[in-house]
Amino acid sequence: MTRKGEQTRTRILDTAARLFHRKGFAATTVNEILEASGTSKGNLYFHFAGKGAIGLAVLQREKVLLMHFLDDVLSRGTPAEGLSRFFTEALEKNRQHAFIGGCIFGNTALEASDTSPAYTDFVAGVFDAWISRIAHQIERAQQAGQLRDDLPPRELAEMVVATVEGGIMQARLLKSEAPLQHTLDTLRKILALHH
Repeated sequence: MTRKGEQTRTRILDTAARLFHRKGFAATTVNEILEASGTSKGNLYFHFAGKGAIGLAVLQREKVLLMHFLDDVLSRGTPAEGLSRFFTEALEKNRQHAFIGGCIFGNTALEASDTSPAYTDFVAGVFDAWISRIAHQIERAQQAGQLRDDLPPRELAEMVVATVEGGIMQARLLKSEAPLQHTLDTLRKILALHH
């Protein structure tokens, strides 16, 4: 693909990601993507078969970003420090977006789980990878005596991810950091997290 072609593809994905994040997949039209990206219909369909293909490409790109984010924040310091940093950075990421848009994976799970098997399967895989990374971190922290060890790492990780997602959703709803901050503070207490 030419450099210009790659720039066009990236512009379409950037635009679609913003629209999908705020409006959802179903409510976003191809015409809105075209207009907001300044792309012709021919160029869009040269790169993507349709809105569904754009949606999957956006989700694939967002998964890569999430996994890089998790690997970065979890890898620094002790296992407990990495987990605590994940909580802090999750709040900061949502604060930077003024609690607009929420989590694209949580949004997609709610919007598409009953209607789009392709999106459902992909997002289920994202959550599994996210939970697995948190479970590994929890196991390391348990082995180091840095958090409670009376529950299996996978179960705790599932609770962490579900709770963070719920906090993000409430923060988005209220346009306030308070619900997410309270959620994260409570998670630290439930996990008996200490460095």
